[in-house]
Amino acid sequence: MANIIRNVWNFNVLQEFKIIDKLIPLSSYASFDTEFPGTIYRPNIPKPFISSLSSSDNYILMKANVDILKLIQVGLTLSFVPDPHSGIVTSFVWQFNINDFDVDSDFQNPDSIILLKEHGINFARNKSYGISSYLFGNLLIRSGLLCRARHLTWVTFHGAYDFGFLVKILTQRPLPPNLVMFMGAVREIFGGVIFDLKHIMKFCKGLYGGLSRVAEILNVERIAGQSHQAGSDSLLTMHVFFKLREVHFNGQSDDHLCLFKNILYGLQLPVLHHPRPMLTVPISPQSSSVVIYNV
Repeated sequence: MANIIRNVWNFNVLQEFKIIDKLIPLSSYASFDTEFPGTIYRPNIPKPFISSLSSSDNYILMKANVDILKLIQVGLTLSFVPDPHSGIVTSFVWQFNINDFDVDSDFQNPDSIILLKEHGINFARNKSYGISSYLFGNLLIRSGLLCRARHLTWVTFHGAYDFGFLVKILTQRPLPPNLVMFMGAVREIFGGVIFDLKHIMKFCKGLYGGLSRVAEILNVERIAGQSHQAGSDSLLTMHVFFKLREVHFNGQSDDHLCLFKNILYGLQLPVLHHPRPMLTVPISPQSSSVVIYNV
């Protein structure tokens, strides 16, 4: 299994996207994770009641945070269909280091910054050698990873913020004003099959907690990197997905997961709408545009 995490900086990002483009047609699954400087807007209610917030309220809260905060890392894992005999999954992992965030001046949650530093995030190095989110978004759009890769199944763990930050950098503007428009944009950008493991595990007896805890319960080992780094977490998300599918849904395919398709945890609005064009986002003066959709 190819499990070495490929760290991507400004000096090698073009080369790495060439590799990604070659692997996309061979891949069936893509998982991703983002690291960002915590959240600064929180609901003004007791913690035990946060889970009772409506999907619309959760989106308003997420939008407020995503609109004002900046990305630090994006992890991407591309995986082939598991071998039918051994069950082995071949995966390739990238960790994109983004240079937008300035730890000395940008909005942040101090506790989150301490946590990220403890887990190896070097903010000074990101600032000096990282990739701008604008360039990263442009390269994503130009690649075959998004709108044209309808064969990919996207996997996340508690992925609302992950999708939120990617929609933001791909459009280079604040998130859409409401949840329905946001989910329409997610569907059109990422395709028609998305699984959020945090949502699925609500229906699996004995599963609880964050990604590392769920992996521990399922006896899934973190084979590369460390927690709270985006590349490692995206790979662990992929492994947890396959193990969860095997243990709780008794199958080597996604057929038993159809009820959970296209639902993000906390934003329980199934993506069942037929969107209409809303806006176009320029990629560069020399190239075409990507279309983001309204519903």
